[in-house]
Amino acid sequence: MIFSRFSPSAFRSHWSVLRSREADWRTRAKAGGRIVAKVAVLGLAALVVYTLLLIPLTPSVGDAAKGKAERPTMLISVDGKPLAAYRRLNRKWVGLDHISPHVAKALVATEDHRFYEHHGIDIRRTASSVFWTLTGDPQGGSTISQQLARNLFPEEIGRSSTVSRKLKEMIVAVKLEQRYEKREILELYLNTVPFLYNAYGTEMASMTYFDKPASKLNLVESATLIGMLKGTYYYNPKLHPERAVARRNVVLAQMLKHGAINKATYEAARKQPLKLDFQPQKEWQGSAPHLANHLKNWLIDWADKNDYDIYTDGLRVHTTLDSRLQDYANQAVERQAAALQAVADVEWGAKSAKFLSGSTQPYQELAKRVAPFKHFWTSKAELVDAFIAETPEYRKLLDDGNSADEALNILRADEILMNRLREEKTRLQAGFVAIDPRSGAVRAWVGSRDFRTDPFDHVNSASRQPGSTFKPFVYGAALQKGMSPNQVFQDVKVEMRLANGTVWEPGDSKAPTGGEVPMRDGLIYSKNNITAQVMHQTGPDPVANLAHQAGIRQSKLDAVPSLALGTSAVTLLEMVSSYSTIAALGEYHTPWMVRRITDRNGNVLAEFNQSQSEPVIDEQTTVQLIDMLRAAVDEGTGQGIRTRFNIDADVAGKTGTTQDNMDGWFILMHPQLVGGAWMGFNDPRVRMRSNYWGQGAHNALLIVGDFYKRALQGRAIDESARFPNPPEQSWFGGFFDRFGKQLRQWGGDEREEPAPIEDRTPRRAPPPEENYEQQIRREAAEELEAQKEIERELQRMGR
Repeated sequence: MIFSRFSPSAFRSHWSVLRSREADWRTRAKAGGRIVAKVAVLGLAALVVYTLLLIPLTPSVGDAAKGKAERPTMLISVDGKPLAAYRRLNRKWVGLDHISPHVAKALVATEDHRFYEHHGIDIRRTASSVFWTLTGDPQGGSTISQQLARNLFPEEIGRSSTVSRKLKEMIVAVKLEQRYEKREILELYLNTVPFLYNAYGTEMASMTYFDKPASKLNLVESATLIGMLKGTYYYNPKLHPERAVARRNVVLAQMLKHGAINKATYEAARKQPLKLDFQPQKEWQGSAPHLANHLKNWLIDWADKNDYDIYTDGLRVHTTLDSRLQDYANQAVERQAAALQAVADVEWGAKSAKFLSGSTQPYQELAKRVAPFKHFWTSKAELVDAFIAETPEYRKLLDDGNSADEALNILRADEILMNRLREEKTRLQAGFVAIDPRSGAVRAWVGSRDFRTDPFDHVNSASRQPGSTFKPFVYGAALQKGMSPNQVFQDVKVEMRLANGTVWEPGDSKAPTGGEVPMRDGLIYSKNNITAQVMHQTGPDPVANLAHQAGIRQSKLDAVPSLALGTSAVTLLEMVSSYSTIAALGEYHTPWMVRRITDRNGNVLAEFNQSQSEPVIDEQTTVQLIDMLRAAVDEGTGQGIRTRFNIDADVAGKTGTTQDNMDGWFILMHPQLVGGAWMGFNDPRVRMRSNYWGQGAHNALLIVGDFYKRALQGRAIDESARFPNPPEQSWFGGFFDRFGKQLRQWGGDEREEPAPIEDRTPRRAPPPEENYEQQIRREAAEELEAQKEIERELQRMGR
C-alpha cells in the first residue's frame, strides 16, 4: 500500500493537478508539496541505502588506538647497535593525563562544544552546516570524532568535498564512538593531529613551538595550538604571529562562552603576547638512513607476506653493517665534503681562477670572507637561465600565458627561488660504500652528505661515469689474454678510427714523451694513451665481459674503445663490488645487507644466507692486478693515501676523474675491506673549477683516506693483513716477453696483433724523474707561494 504512494502514476497524478488551470491555487500548492515531500523521502531513502552500502567499505576502527603501542622496526648493526628506524610519523604518544587539561578544554569549546552529548554526529551542527553551505557560505560541521576519522584514515576517507567522503567520515565517527570512550577519543585526536614541521600530536607540537612537554602547557599556549587547527599554515605562529594571536583569542572567547574559563581569566589571557620557543623537532634518522631507505620496499614486501607490520610490530632487522665503520664513513663524508665545499665556494667565488693551495685549510679560512659561487652565478647567465627554466614555477608561469622572457625575468627577481637554486645546484655531494670482499657483506653505506637535505642515494641510485677507476678491467682483460705486465708500449698520441668513421683521440694531462712504457705503468700512472693501446689489443668485448662478471651487473656497458676510460655510467655500489671481486682473488660475492629478522623478543623469524659466490677471474690475474694497483697507491695517482694519511697497510687502489671534472672517484682495496667514494655535484653542469681539486686523487681520495685511517686506528680492520704477491719475474722472463712481441710483429700475425694505431708524435727520451728530496723541496716552495697568494687575495678583498 505504501509503495503505491511513490509509484510513477502517483507522481503523474500530482503533476497533472499541479499543471491544471482549473484547480485553485491551494489544490495546486498541495499537489506540489506532495511531490517535494515524496522526492525528499525517496532521496533520504536512497541516501540511507547508499550509506548502508558504504559501511563495509569503511575502515575498521579496532586498531585505531594501536598507535599508542607503536613499535617501529629497527635496523641493527652487526655489533648490536641501532642504525635506523621505520616510523610512520614523527610523534610521541602520551596519555590524556600527560596533556595539559587546558588543551582538551580549548579543543572541545572551539571545535565541538556538544562533544559529550552526541554519539559521533552532531545533527544540529550538521543541519546548520548544510543550510549555510546551500546559501553560499560553506561552514564546517565536523565533530571531533569526524575529524579524528580523517586523521586516522586519510587515504581511505580522503579530504575531497563530496557526499561520499562526508558519509564515510560520519560512519567511521559513529564506529569510533561505539568502540571508545570520550576520553579515549580525545587522547586519540590529540596524539594524531598534525602541526607542521614534521610534528604530529600535541606532545611534538608542544616541543616544537614551546620547547616543553604537553603536560606543562599553560592556557595561552594551549589556545595557540588549538587555534592552529583551523589552518596550520595560515595560523602558523612562527610565520604569521599576528594571525596566530587573533585566532588564539577566538579560542579563548569560545572557552569563555562555553564556561571553560571565567571573564577575568579571559581578559588576562587575551592581553598576553605570543611567546614562542621555536625548536623544530628533527626525526631521528639514525646513522644509516640511506640503507634504511634502500631496504624499505623489500622489507615491507617481506612483512606483508609474513603478516607483519614494520611500523607497529617492533621487528629487528639484523644487518651486515658495522656501527664503527658506519660512523667512520659518516664522519669522513661530513668532514671532507665540508672542506671541499669551501674549496668550491672560494674558487667559484672570485673572478680569478688562480690555484691557491693543495691543502683545504686555506680555503676554509678564506670561505668566511667570500660570497660562495658569486662568480659562477654572474658569469654563467645562460646556465642559470637553464636552471630557472627547469623549475615548476617557470612552467606554471608559461601555462598562465607569460612569455619565456617574462617568466625568466619574474623568477630572476624571486629571491626565495634563486636562493633555493643556489643551494641545490652548488651543494657538493658525495657517496661512500665499503664491502667485505671475503663475503660480500656491506659494512658501511653513506648515500649523501645529509639525508634530510638530499635523500637521493649516490651509492645505488646515481649512475655516473667512473673515469679511470674502470681501467683495471682493461688491464685485467689484457692479463687474461696472456699479455705481460711488462709488455712495452710507446707513449705516443693515439688516434683510433671507429666503425662509424669517426676518430677517437684520447689524451693525457701531460704531453706524450714518446718513450717506452711498461703496461703496468699505464695503470699505475693512469696514462690514457697507454690504456687505449691496451684496449686496442684486447678488444672492447672482453673488457666489458670482465667488468660484468666482476660486479657491474645492472648498468649497461657499451663495448666501444672509449669504454677503456670509463665512459659508461655505473653506480658506486657496482664499482666497489667489482673491486671486491679483485680483492677476493677473483671470487664474486653478491653484495648483501641483511643477516636475519627477529621479533622484539629476539625470536628468529627469518635468516638469510650470505650472498652466493662464484669464481669469475683467475687468481693469477687478480694477484697481478692487485700488485699494479698497490703500486698506483705507492707511487702513482693514489699516493695521497700514503703521504697525506700516512697509511702503511697493504692497500691497492685507483683514482678516477671524468671529463671537465664532473666526477671524482677513488676506490681502495684492503684484504678485509674495499671502500670507494664518489664526489661531484648532482647537476653535472656544475663542476669543480680547478683541475687540481677536480681530480679524484684530490677529492674522493680524501674521504676514503680519512675513513681507512680511522678504521685502521680503531682496529676495525687488521693492519697486518696482506694480499698475496705475484711470483717474481726473472730477467729472462721479461726478455722473452719483449722478444715474443718482436717476433709477432715480424711475423705479421694479424690474429694476435690488431691494426697498428697511428703514431703522430716523434719519439724523444722521457724527462728525468724527480728524486724524493727534489719533490719535497718543490712541493714546499709551491706551498709557500700558495700561502703568499692567499695573503695577497685577502688584502685585495680588504680582509
